[in-house]
Amino acid sequence: MDPDGAQLGIKPLPEALAIAKELDLDLVEVAPMANPPVARIMDFGKFKFDEAQRAKESRRKTVHVGIKEMKYRPKIGPGDFDTKTRQVAKFLNEGHKVKITIMFRGREVYHPEHGKRILDRIAEQMEGIAKIEAEPKLDNRNMIMVLAPDKRARQAAQSRASNQQRAERGAGGGTGSGRRSGSGQAQDGKVQDGQAPAAVNGSAPAAGAAGDGAGAVSEVAASAEEG
Repeated sequence: MDPDGAQLGIKPLPEALAIAKELDLDLVEVAPMANPPVARIMDFGKFKFDEAQRAKESRRKTVHVGIKEMKYRPKIGPGDFDTKTRQVAKFLNEGHKVKITIMFRGREVYHPEHGKRILDRIAEQMEGIAKIEAEPKLDNRNMIMVLAPDKRARQAAQSRASNQQRAERGAGGGTGSGRRSGSGQAQDGKVQDGQAPAAVNGSAPAAGAAGDGAGAVSEVAASAEEG
């Protein structure tokens, strides 16, 4: 094959070498077990360099999953507990398994329930991103539990979060419509309030007419006295 991959046919070895030399390239046997063997004309140095780069890129993209360990004490403070637990969550999100170790000292080993309580708190906080792979158990002066990433639970949690966000956005839109509707009603109320004085003013001529009638009665009374 030539450098572009085109078939040159069956060639004797000296002729194939001459063609490669003429192109200032190498003759590389790519399928020695074939009958007849298959060779390709190429720049062998560039080929080796490209192979090394592809292997390097493949190693870079490969995620090395291992087991991380986080150690706690039965009398750990709230601040240290939160810091260590956040680190455990980070390891799990990166795809690592995490071995939780409760270290007992002295007479603390006679109260394993304190260590179990801490492990239960950790498992509760990791719910949704991890599952318990190895249940808590005593190992000499330590109590050990192993957590593993739970992809299904994480996907379900993400789905629930996205659904909740969509529901909140929908509720926000409905509230906005209600506010606009209420505002319109308030404006209608203002218009009606504005119309009320017009009705009162409209009755003013009737009041005036009543006044005129009273004046006419007074004139009749005055004429009667004169008579």
